[in-house]
Amino acid sequence: MAKVKRRRKSTERPERRSRKRPRVPGIEDMEYIDYKDVALLREFMSERGKIRARRVTGLSTQKQHEIASAVKNAREMALLPYTNR
Repeated sequence: MAKVKRRRKSTERPERRSRKRPRVPGIEDMEYIDYKDVALLREFMSERGKIRARRVTGLSTQKQHEIASAVKNAREMALLPYTNR
């Protein structure tokens, strides 16, 4: 006898586990992200000097935009390197 594949109903979904995202404590509560705070900004950059993605950092859209702007400003002021080779 042939095997019959059971179709999944459109309402059924497979189990998904949410990943714990690394969070910097208190970053969401900060009112202003200072471009001169190099130690904080380095936590949101990779070893190569790239700004980490929002899905990696776990920040809200608004905070991620503020971090990116602060990193770019710090690079322009020569506080952070553009690349690390």
